[in-house]
Amino acid sequence: MRRWLERIRRACTEGLTLDRNDLLRDAVYRRLWTSILISSFGGQVTMLALPLTAAVLLHASPTQMGLLTAMEIVPFVLFSLPSGVWLDRVRKLPVYVVGECMLAVIVASVPLAWWMGWLSMPWLYVVGFIIGTVYTTAGSAAQIVLTQVVARDRLVEAHAKNALAVSGAEVAGPGLAGALIKLVGAPLALLVDACLLLVSASILRGVTVHEEPQRAAGARFWLDLRAGVRFVRSQRLLVSLAVAVGIWQMCHHAAIVVQILFATRTLGLSEQAVGLSYMGMGVGTIIASVLGNRISRRFGPGPCLVIGFAVCAAGWLLLAVAPANAYGIAAFALMLLLFSAGAVLIFINFLAMRQAVTPQPLLGRMTSTMRWLILIPAGPGALMGGWLGEHLGLRAALAFAGGSAALLAAVAWRHPVIRGVKVLPTPESADDWVGAEAGVRPVAAMDAS
Repeated sequence: MRRWLERIRRACTEGLTLDRNDLLRDAVYRRLWTSILISSFGGQVTMLALPLTAAVLLHASPTQMGLLTAMEIVPFVLFSLPSGVWLDRVRKLPVYVVGECMLAVIVASVPLAWWMGWLSMPWLYVVGFIIGTVYTTAGSAAQIVLTQVVARDRLVEAHAKNALAVSGAEVAGPGLAGALIKLVGAPLALLVDACLLLVSASILRGVTVHEEPQRAAGARFWLDLRAGVRFVRSQRLLVSLAVAVGIWQMCHHAAIVVQILFATRTLGLSEQAVGLSYMGMGVGTIIASVLGNRISRRFGPGPCLVIGFAVCAAGWLLLAVAPANAYGIAAFALMLLLFSAGAVLIFINFLAMRQAVTPQPLLGRMTSTMRWLILIPAGPGALMGGWLGEHLGLRAALAFAGGSAALLAAVAWRHPVIRGVKVLPTPESADDWVGAEAGVRPVAAMDAS
């Protein structure tokens, strides 16, 4: 018996021991990863509490739910491009930290408004707009900070590990969030997210990043902005990725505005049951996080991204035809699993490919330009999902999302620029792009791309 117990102990110890080259052995990355894990737990509360506050407490219509989602997207369209120029001129880590603190404040304003009797859909629209504004700058800064901590040839691995941190929150978070919402109500549950965001910000303050931001005169602002847009436009891979992921965002936002309504009104789930169902997202994220890097190495980042489109499409189509009974509840959880698995396959490769091809001085402008491009279709997608849900039924919105994503996967699979990416590309020289010279790129360099 003692020998048997010793074998079990040794097996468990070996299973928990990190590989010698594992990224988590790096103290700086480990601190960043821990911050992501903590803020992700808080994000699970907001992901459920904010739409549940609108749907259950304020009795929002599908159109109002679509408008609430669209309000989070509008700042990306308005501010992404100028914020990218600004980010290339400042240190990114402080922007990331301040963004976490600002999110804590705005999230905490919802329970305050509820307690004061001011809470309404217009208040939630303002909250959504401010959250989107913070994500426009701080979210881009967070993506760039990762490239300052991790070598470019390990970006897929880093994004997969970040997704694994998120998945841990997605497994335990929704169930705990659902129980918390049932216990204290959706508005007050948001205070938990506010506290966790402040903890995340305090951890980020201990991250050490060596960075020398560019210092440029204000007169060059618009020239630098055009340089970032011209760089993205010159790269066939970035343009193809922007179009493909932009269409996927349209599908995603058409589905997300109705899925909570489908769960609470068609399937009759309580807030706690919705939270338990959302644990399926964590399972899907874990599966894709563990296998995503292997799939990407086996088939290439481009094909792996297209597989993600198809997996998401399958989930939305499944829920569109699910019956309003126990099988429908199982289909709802399975849809969340498939969506999260597909989204991880999409974004670990999408982020890695776009970061790998971009010179360091242009990362801010590239990131903001790409986020701007892919989120332009998201607002119309959210409004379309709300309109379809209100006039043709919630299933119609889900069918639209699933059918469009399936068509996207079929077209992208035949597109050689995306499917042909078998290994991460290497960045161009920054000399052709940085500063005033970027306004007119050398002809030879244009031809080479």
